[in-house]
Amino acid sequence: MKHGDFSELAENYSKYRPGYSDMVVDISCRAVKDFFHDEKIKVVDAGAGTGIFSRMLENKGLDVTAVEPNDEMRKYGILDSEKMKIKFVAGSAEETGLAENSCNLVTMASSFHWPDFNKATNEFQRILKPGGYFLSIWNTRAVERDPLTLKIEKKLKKIVPELKRRSSGRSEFCDSLHEKLSSCDCFKDVVYLEGFHAEKQSRDKYMGLWKSVNDVRVQAGEERFQSFISYIEEITKNTPLINAHYQTRAWLAKYK
Repeated sequence: MKHGDFSELAENYSKYRPGYSDMVVDISCRAVKDFFHDEKIKVVDAGAGTGIFSRMLENKGLDVTAVEPNDEMRKYGILDSEKMKIKFVAGSAEETGLAENSCNLVTMASSFHWPDFNKATNEFQRILKPGGYFLSIWNTRAVERDPLTLKIEKKLKKIVPELKRRSSGRSEFCDSLHEKLSSCDCFKDVVYLEGFHAEKQSRDKYMGLWKSVNDVRVQAGEERFQSFISYIEEITKNTPLINAHYQTRAWLAKYK
């Protein structure tokens, strides 16, 4: 398995991945709606994966086009969204293949760390209408609020001491993102939003979520990763329901 290749993980993503803080999403969508007034908001969800965030956006009343480069992820996105009006297309953040000035908002949910920053932000400016918005958002485990996950994280550090999170909302990329966006000439303003929520998960879902983590799996290697998974299975074997805590981190940037 390679970094950023979710072909083997698409089914687990489809089955188990949780959503984002509804309040953070609601505030972000409201800002865009207020700027464009009564206009129907068209959003491009780049790196949409299986459409978890795309569906949240449509539920807020937005017209959604989901752009996803991975065939397997896009396949599950289409299946999971079959009762909705979301349009899935093949493409990437750097090359969406969409028309100029065709949307009001571009989003990347738990995926903005993968593309080339400059190419992606330039592409977003191309497809956005003047004054459009870009939202980068992550949903990461709120380890400090969750004793079980804190225990698991400590074990993970012992098994993979050199682990350096790349795709987490608490990565170095995210910690420096506000400054990076603010210093980009194409943006007029950037705001940071944060929210916390909890989700009761079955043991199967909790395990499925850990098994869907590309970043940890690649850095650990299969042997150490399976050892880590076995550890979680052992300490949760008598816990049918887990109260999992999440932190949503979001950066809403307005183009000039």
